[in-house]
Amino acid sequence: MPKAVLTRPFVDCATCGPGKAKVDYFDSEQRGFMLEVRRSGGKTFYQRYTDERGRERQYKIGPADAITLDQARKKARIILAQALLGDDPQARRRELRAIPTLAELVRDRYLPHVKAYKRSWRTDETVFRVHILPVLGTKPLDEITGDAIADLMQRMRDRGYASGTINRVLILIRFIFNLARKWKIAGVKENPTFGLNTAPDVQRDRFLSPEETQRLIESINIDENRSAAQTIMMLLLTGARRNEVSHAKWDYIDWERRTLLVPISKTGRPRVIALNGRAMALLRSIPRLDDNPYIFPSPITGRPCPSLHFPWTRIKERAGLEGVRLHDLRHSFASFLVNEGVSLYVVQGLLGHTQPRTTQRYAHLAQNTLNNAAEIVAQVIGGSGAKLESAVI
Repeated sequence: MPKAVLTRPFVDCATCGPGKAKVDYFDSEQRGFMLEVRRSGGKTFYQRYTDERGRERQYKIGPADAITLDQARKKARIILAQALLGDDPQARRRELRAIPTLAELVRDRYLPHVKAYKRSWRTDETVFRVHILPVLGTKPLDEITGDAIADLMQRMRDRGYASGTINRVLILIRFIFNLARKWKIAGVKENPTFGLNTAPDVQRDRFLSPEETQRLIESINIDENRSAAQTIMMLLLTGARRNEVSHAKWDYIDWERRTLLVPISKTGRPRVIALNGRAMALLRSIPRLDDNPYIFPSPITGRPCPSLHFPWTRIKERAGLEGVRLHDLRHSFASFLVNEGVSLYVVQGLLGHTQPRTTQRYAHLAQNTLNNAAEIVAQVIGGSGAKLESAVI
């Protein structure tokens, strides 16, 4: 272990020497302070010290081409003083290195955790991948602040995202940090979403009129992707959720009871979809493919279509339906029933809602039906020829 008075000229001129991978030059004036010189020409300052258990440790201060000799000496004195006072100079460095980034937490802990019990984990993965991780993914958890999250939410508002999507981002970040605190992940002492509130979720009520429905059916009937078109027609006829129809199998049909089984619904429990006459006729018209259990398989993969985005966009644009989402077919199914006087209790059962309040969004349609029914009385009275006089009470 060669010793030398470490000066700036010495640091600049020090070499490794032939036949060696590296040489450590210890400063003769400051105990434990050293310069490592490597065969490659790289040079790094270190400070050696003895910890409380008597073990020799080495602290890397930094490369000689990035910090000056005086800066390295000052840092070395601080490190040595900490060691002499019984502190661990490397503790803080180990703590910081143990703090994962948000992307690492999502990959290594969150997704494996939610995959075990959450049926919608793929939705979480998509929200993280598309909205959250591109902005916050590379940040260590202790560097993610409320301001950073608020900036992300504002950026999404500026780009025109719906309040429901922005709220989902906030809720997901809040949830993963709550889990991180529960798991005692390094760097998480509090939840950075504290004080951030979700925006009022604007509930969209877009229902198809009879004329729009007819145009939609005509567009469905001429679409080139027959499997996708038949899936969309079944959604219109049953009010089912997309995956409940797109993942349906032939074995799920009860031809006698006219029902379609959904083994695991959105609620996590099985439910049955009532099939009306047109839905039954549609199912009977679909040829069953050999060795394929699915009713509406993709013509390319033979598996359920992961998305109906492109065929739906084509079909609705051809029908001239502005601002109509695929899920609006489910709302329209409910509106058709309510406008025909069907009770909300029955609609709840047909849609598979577990909570009556979910179906209450259609209550205003029921009131319109009642108002129209009440008008019948006015027409009857008006048509009887009797003259109504105002009464003074």
